Amino acid sequence: MEQAELARRGAREALADIDPPRLADRIDSVLAAASMAPGALVLLIAQRADPTVDPEALAERAAGVQLIYEGLRLTRTLAHEEPWADTDEQTAANLDVLAADILVSRGFYLLAMTDAADRAVETIRAFGQDQTHRREPDADRAALDANLERGVLELAGVAGTSAVDPPVPTPVQGALDRLVREAEAPLPDAAALFRGTALLPSADGHAPPSATDP
Repeated sequence: MEQAELARRGAREALADIDPPRLADRIDSVLAAASMAPGALVLLIAQRADPTVDPEALAERAAGVQLIYEGLRLTRTLAHEEPWADTDEQTAANLDVLAADILVSRGFYLLAMTDAADRAVETIRAFGQDQTHRREPDADRAALDANLERGVLELAGVAGTSAVDPPVPTPVQGALDRLVREAEAPLPDAAALFRGTALLPSADGHAPPSATDP
């Protein structure tokens, strides 16, 4: 879908200055495999609230949300798999740690001057707290992990709605709320996640009917 590709392009442009090449290649491989759902959601919400909005003008917002998600998701993977314990060759794992840090910090930089900045801070802080609680013996690890997806979708909602003046249509807000409630880790492909929801306009510009959307 075009929103996902615009978000991916924006994310790559935001990281075009990364060196050395091996680190840049690793980051690009992360973005190539990403679902782009968070970034696409920013654009979809803004477009559904204001059909005249230029999505290109919001590419940095979309990229900011996407990069934060990719960085935290990679951090979560590293924390769970602990690759340092399986091999003496730690170069790849160390590279991933650096890549995760860059993704999160660059994503926050893109959102720092927007109305989504405070929510971005909350999302990052909540992730750290959840991963700490995850170590407790009686922790619901699946639920704590999925809090990242829920938090990032909420962040995307704030980034999208704050980018335009018109209020978000009720069906669109309902679709967003449902996605947040039902989010699981990791997020699926953007087109699959939004299919059949009020977030995707039909050919005539109206939201498709859905029995599951409020």
